[in-house]
Parts: sequence; C-alpha cells; structure tokens
Amino acid sequence: MIITIITFIIVFGVLVLVHEFGHYYFAKRAGILVREFSIGMGPKIWWHRKNGTTYTIRILPLGGYVRMAGAQDDDEDTLRPGTPVSIQVGENDKVTLINTSKKSTLFNGIPMQVANADLVDGLWIEGYINDDESELKRYDVDHDASIIEGDGVQVRIAPRDVQFQSASLPQRIITNFAGPMNNFILAVVVFAILGFMLSGIPTNSNVVGEVTSNSVAQKAGLKSGDKITAVNGKKTSDWTDLSSAISSKPDKQVTLTVKHNDNKKTVKLTPDSVTQEKKKVGRIGIMEEQKTDFVSRISYGFTQFMAIVSLIFGVLGHMLTHGFNVNDFGGPVAIYAGTSTAASYGITGVLNFLAVLSINLGIVNLLPIPALDGGKILLNFIEAIRRKPNSERFEGTVTVIGFGLLMLLMLAVTWNDIQRYFF
Repeated sequence: MIITIITFIIVFGVLVLVHEFGHYYFAKRAGILVREFSIGMGPKIWWHRKNGTTYTIRILPLGGYVRMAGAQDDDEDTLRPGTPVSIQVGENDKVTLINTSKKSTLFNGIPMQVANADLVDGLWIEGYINDDESELKRYDVDHDASIIEGDGVQVRIAPRDVQFQSASLPQRIITNFAGPMNNFILAVVVFAILGFMLSGIPTNSNVVGEVTSNSVAQKAGLKSGDKITAVNGKKTSDWTDLSSAISSKPDKQVTLTVKHNDNKKTVKLTPDSVTQEKKKVGRIGIMEEQKTDFVSRISYGFTQFMAIVSLIFGVLGHMLTHGFNVNDFGGPVAIYAGTSTAASYGITGVLNFLAVLSINLGIVNLLPIPALDGGKILLNFIEAIRRKPNSERFEGTVTVIGFGLLMLLMLAVTWNDIQRYFF
C-alpha cells in the first residue's frame, strides 16, 4: 500500500506539474503575470517567490493550479473599507508591500485602516494611519508591489496591463491550450522512453515474430517470418485482425493462409483453449514481429500516442451514440486503483499508466465544458466570432455553472468508484 500511495503521489504530481507548466510558460511569454504556481491544494506547506511569481507546495497532493492575474480563478485584491493592514513604503514614497494577514508582521510596517483602494488601474491606497480618523492619507502603490494574503502567502498585485485579458486573443488561446498540449507531449516522450526499455517494438503486422516451443503453431510447421494473410479465408491485414480471428476459435480447427517469401501455402491447426478474464480464447503459440532499431523505438512514442487517442475517441463516440454512463468515468479512486495495478508491473507498468493517464487528462481538459481548458478556449472563439470581449458577468456565470456541474459529476464518479472498488 505504501508503494502504491507513493507512486500515486508521484504520478499525479508529474501530471499536474507538466500540465500547469504549459499554462505557466505561455502565460509568461504573453506578458501575463503568473501570481502563483501551486502544486497541491489546501493549506500551504512551503512557498518561494522569484521573478514576480510565488511558487507554493500545498498539503493535499491532488491537483494544482497556475494563478494568472485577472483570470477567472484569480482572487481579487479588493481591500474593503475598514480592513486593517500594514504597509511598507519605498524610497519613492510608493507602497511596495501590503500586509492583510494576521499570520505575519511587517518590519517597520505602517498600520492603516483602509478607506479605499485601487490596485488595478489607479494604483493607490488611502486610509487612516494609527487609527487617526482625523486625517485621510493617500499613498501611490508601486506597479510591482506585493500583497500578503490572509494565509500568509505573498504575491504580486495585478495591475491591468499584466492581466490575462490584456493579452491578445491568440496568446490567450495558446495559454489555455498549453496545459493539454504539454500532457500530450509528456505521453509521447514517456512512450518513447518505454520504446527503449522494451526488448522490441511490436509492428502490429501479420508476420510471425517467434514461435513458442512445443506449441500448436510449431507442430503445424509455422516459422518466424511467416506472413499469415487469412484465417478461414478471411483476410488478416495486421496483428489485431490475426489475433482476434484465432482467439475466437478455441478448440476449433482453422485454416491459415501463409506466405513466406514468394511461397504460399495453407496450414490447418486447432488452437488450444485458454481461460482469460473468465472467458475461453484460442491460442496457437506465436508472437508478434518486433523491431529493435533506433527509429522504431523513437516512433513508438507517436504510434502508441495515436493508438490511445483513437481508443479514447472511440469511447467518447460510444458515449454520444449509446448514452451517458457514470461507469465510463473514473475519478481519483479509480486512478488510485489503476496505480496499484500498474505498480505491480514495475517501472514499465507505471510509465505506461502515466502516459495513458496524461493523454486522458489532456483530452478531457479539451472538452468544451465551462471551467475546463476546452470551455475557456470555446469562450475565446466566441469572443473572436463576436469581435468584442465577452462580458465578465457572462463568462463568470458560465464558469460557475460549469464548475458546479463538474463537481456534481465528480461526486457521482467518486461514489461510484468507491462502490466499484471497495464493496
């Protein structure tokens, strides 16, 4: 269990880190201020500031986020009238730091009760110093000033020119798309690494790679390099067709059409009956042809990526045509169960699971559902079609509704997973 938990945290952490780094990198390139880059959720356990971004690690290793200035998930720096703060003033008489937290104290901080503030356009704050309400004092706020929030984390303020909406529309689209894109890149890289760890790369051709000793195939005279072009007269163009045709005939005689070089022959044999997943299937004792050259190992990353993508879209298509079923989804509990199975196969099992999960995360995030990256991109395209920005109220309402529906789906999926794996 300990190995499974550690593996689960590492896998989830890598997925989140890679996904969020995509948003982070392209936001920085677009001139958008990334106020916080967080791994994990909940209370912070560590934080560090560099180049205007606060990097945090939070206690729950489930999820993470990139907090971009002015984005829908960015907490506003609204300082309500009457809020007690302390401020630091720089050499140019501009405020450089505002402390709103009771968890920290500013050295040489000036106590102030806020009367009003504008940290977006005007960049000023005014209030009463040392509870002296006889004089209202106003300070200009430095463009690069910081604010210590209630949980004690220090982040930059968010002036208008560095906010998400100030970037061009193409820059915002690529910033939203970059998270899923990074997940796809991660999957290709991991599959390519697996390509070098495997003894050989399956070609999915209808050519026999190896013949098992004393097997039905060997006794029938099949040899490595034989090309099985048909089973019972039905054409087999690849290994998938061949495997399916033979596995469906346990203990039933079949006729194989075999080519070797320019010679063609027919071979009759009866597949053994083997129980697999409580079902009897046919086996004749042949292995798929494999390649070991450098190009094949590298290309394995792309071919496996496309195979998994096709499989996922097949599942999504089935859901659209046959109706929604909660069993088609898996949440953190299902991922944990999958991690346990993957860990039992060693490092190759974990890497394969990581790559498949990364593709799933990327595709799901691109679904046009509000609150997901795909929903944000959809709003970007609506803005492009209308040729004017969407109202904050419209985008906020759509996002809240989408987030609420996602939470309901997550609760249903998690409860279903608990029943499926533990009861």
